Amino acid sequence: MIALRSAGVVAPTPEGETTILQPTSLELSEHRISIIGGNGSGKSTLARLLNGLLEPTTGEVLVLRPEAGSDALDTRRDGPAVRRAVGFVFTDPAAQLIMPTVLEDVALSLRRSHRDRRERNAAALAALERFGLDHLADRSVHTLSGGQKQLLAIATVLATGPSILVADEPTTLLDLRNSRLVGDLLMSLPQQVVVVTHDLELAERADRTIVIASGRVAFDGDSREAVAHYRASVA
Repeated sequence: MIALRSAGVVAPTPEGETTILQPTSLELSEHRISIIGGNGSGKSTLARLLNGLLEPTTGEVLVLRPEAGSDALDTRRDGPAVRRAVGFVFTDPAAQLIMPTVLEDVALSLRRSHRDRRERNAAALAALERFGLDHLADRSVHTLSGGQKQLLAIATVLATGPSILVADEPTTLLDLRNSRLVGDLLMSLPQQVVVVTHDLELAERADRTIVIASGRVAFDGDSREAVAHYRASVA
């Protein structure tokens, strides 16, 4: 579970400070959570707070680990440990795919947990097989389709064994078929998943949906009700 306690983000601008996200308190415990809102609403800022890619200007963000009892990870104090517990998938998989081949890219993420190269490659191949990508192991990442790249990005993150996955608009750059493929995958994972999305059908599949508007939570609750609220607000 992730807890935000009056977590807000303020950024400097030439005209002075501007508030990107108002102080926000949330407990994210449901298995599937979606976050929706217009462009510039603050939803991606909220997503980046969840694994410490962005630190709050005010308040705190905590990752609560049931297996550790009352012990919690603070995104400011425990950044590396937070990012091991909370994986992050970007809108554009090119931001994550940096090695020449598919196998090498997954293996890179396993270098900390598998020191031996052969063991690391075997673990990487197993991760690819889990997502039906093992036949692409020796392919250049630059030759993959958009859907294959996004699946590879997800596989690379999940290979490290996070307990929570945050995905920031993972289907935005994909066609309808691949959007559904990635959406189905995210909704079937055993990990807790928090997905920021413009795909309202995907958002409705979550257990809970949070609507962000003008840097604040405008609605938080049942996904169908949240999507209806959002549709009415932009009509």
